[in-house]
Amino acid sequence: MARVLKAMAVSALGLGLFSRLQIPFPTVRMFSTSQSSHQVAGPVWNLGRLNHVAIAVPDLEKAKAFYENVLGAQVSEAVPLPEHGVSVVFVNLGNTKMELLHPLGNESPIAGFLQKNKAGGMHHICIEVDDIKAAVMDLKEKKIRSLSEEAKIGAHGKPVIFLHPKDCGGVLVELEQA
Repeated sequence: MARVLKAMAVSALGLGLFSRLQIPFPTVRMFSTSQSSHQVAGPVWNLGRLNHVAIAVPDLEKAKAFYENVLGAQVSEAVPLPEHGVSVVFVNLGNTKMELLHPLGNESPIAGFLQKNKAGGMHHICIEVDDIKAAVMDLKEKKIRSLSEEAKIGAHGKPVIFLHPKDCGGVLVELEQA
């Protein structure tokens, strides 16, 4: 049996079925900052921990019940956030949270998301920063767009701002003051 598998593998290689394995990988070059002639100034703000992953859901009560009753998670009550056009429920995962999002009305950005994704799905990630004002200014200088001019108060009562997914590798990123 081993001979047959080996013969098949050799034959497959000859047919080019594993050609993608033969693509050379770029060389990673390591450098030491002590050898560098110039130093880069440290950031005026620091990225922190993952605060939550947000999931848009078409039925908030059903989703809440799944995480609470089926998976046994600690789940918050639903909280309406009219200024953001959503109701939210937080699922505590110990080291982070999941935020279940449901639209408050047809003008909600989540309503538009659910029109395209009927079953719901991942909407954004939220990462804490130690100085959101400095982060916003620095990111604007780096030509990273945000979806609003200024940070707004989010679900945790702290300032938040959303970064444009086209500038963040296709991911909607929310920054939250730690």
